[in-house]
Amino acid sequence: MTYLIYIAAALAEIAGCFSFWAWWRLAKSPLWLVPGLVSLALFGFLLALVETNAAGRIYAAYGGIYIAASLGWLWLVEGVRPDRFDLAGAALCIVGASVIMLAPRGA
Repeated sequence: MTYLIYIAAALAEIAGCFSFWAWWRLAKSPLWLVPGLVSLALFGFLLALVETNAAGRIYAAYGGIYIAASLGWLWLVEGVRPDRFDLAGAALCIVGASVIMLAPRGA
């Protein structure tokens, strides 16, 4: 379930940030910022749903998932296919995130 929350949070964060990118860098209407702000608020809410005793651990593990999701956005939305180095880096990040998330921890 945590991975699904992270994926949803990543999509919300990327979409929110992209709305700012589109407004600023692509000269889109300032109205693009409205759904972007909603999306960024959703991102924060979703991360708060992850069960843990330390917020920093959530953010650290999420970072690996975010990197992989960003490459998916690059390919699916921006039409730029990730290369083998992008994919290798993303795989390393997911492994790292998994170690953080799944490590046995005492009480």
